[in-house]
Amino acid sequence: MTVIAFLSVAPVVEGSMAGEVAKAVDALDEFDVAYETTPMGTTIEADDVAELFAAARAAHEAVDADRVSTVLKIDDKRTSEGTAEEKVAAVEEHLGREATNRDE
Repeated sequence: MTVIAFLSVAPVVEGSMAGEVAKAVDALDEFDVAYETTPMGTTIEADDVAELFAAARAAHEAVDADRVSTVLKIDDKRTSEGTAEEKVAAVEEHLGREATNRDE
């Protein structure tokens, strides 16, 4: 997969956004994309930018609110293949450890 993006779709509402955010994440299943949801957004990987845009649009449209805020950041590396996992692994190699520090 060559197109990697970070997508954040959020209704502008009072209280919990979780139910509407879940609708946005669920909409991604209709597309040929891989994704991982984090507390701040969802990383998406697709073979081409058209599929990525279609998935992002569906996620945006899935949210039922009077106002929806969507942020989409795309890394369309056209000259080589690479996954989000490989990008994280490269950072971890330089760190000499995992790129996570969570005290639980």
